Amino acid sequence: MSGGIDSTVSAMLLLEQGYEVVGVTFRTYDSMKESCLAREKGCCTIESIMEAKHNAEKMGFEHHIVDFRDTFNRCVIRNFIDEYMSGHTPNPCVLCNSHIKWGELLRVADELGCDYVATGHYARIREHNGHLYLATAADEKKDQTYFLWMLTEENLRRTIFPLGDYTKDQVRAIARAHGYETLAVKKESQEICFIPNDDYRAFLRANVPDYDQKVKPGAYIDAEGKVLGSHQGFVNYTIGQRKGLGIALGHPAYVTKIDADRNEVTLGTNDDLLATELHFKPHGTNLSQWIGQPGLTAKVRYRSTAVPVQIENESRMVFATPVWGITPGQSVVVYRDNLLIGGGTII
Repeated sequence: MSGGIDSTVSAMLLLEQGYEVVGVTFRTYDSMKESCLAREKGCCTIESIMEAKHNAEKMGFEHHIVDFRDTFNRCVIRNFIDEYMSGHTPNPCVLCNSHIKWGELLRVADELGCDYVATGHYARIREHNGHLYLATAADEKKDQTYFLWMLTEENLRRTIFPLGDYTKDQVRAIARAHGYETLAVKKESQEICFIPNDDYRAFLRANVPDYDQKVKPGAYIDAEGKVLGSHQGFVNYTIGQRKGLGIALGHPAYVTKIDADRNEVTLGTNDDLLATELHFKPHGTNLSQWIGQPGLTAKVRYRSTAVPVQIENESRMVFATPVWGITPGQSVVVYRDNLLIGGGTII
């Protein structure tokens, strides 16, 4: 339970279905600047933890606060820092789901004698040919399977997604019907929970030793290597970025490549961000059985459209049409119809 509407309504639905519910909220990274409800700055503040506890007490079931900060720092935050310092753009939610919500939290479930873990994610679980798969949610705009691709079949056997068959509007209506008007009108945060004020650059500066020695001004270059100007350090940029470049070229410029070793940032046009293939680091063998198989689609960003794809081998895939903004460090997630069959980290 995060203190937000989705996990709270999930608990309501489970209670109505007759489940015995135990609420758990975990500490991962505490930011105590201002009220979580007032500023909508993530799900891991002290204020939201207390809100979750209050909601559990209001619904009449026990609630536990567990401290996962050490594991979260080791598995999620360190990866976030290392990836950015390597010129990549990490996806911390994917690792948090795998290592924390379906790693540490399952251990706590065992300690509490709970058979299942339920969350407020918009996703479903479906059986196909004797195996369990993640399936996209009824609300396509809210579907969160992209962030859950590292979950194993064993994880899914112990998981319930109460919101998978609901739209966000329906969830808000349920909250209102149960007297939770504040949650029903609360705006959603798109920010990373451990990044204060959504400023990852300030976070890196505060958490990377010798930051100023490692992050220095360098060269903007074009695709041919011609120097175009000076940038403020490679970690300040992400693939596809257009605003805040501080350079005028007479046409819209986009970041198309980041070379951390050379401290170079390549600029190009919007069309330069289109590509028809990528290389990826697989997660186990989850995609190997699909090499050369038809009927697959893949997404390279959470909000991107799934595009028909062919998996060529265990580290390369080719798209039927060009996709925009393939970014090292992000996830590529593969589907067959509405079933998630696997994924990998883009390299």
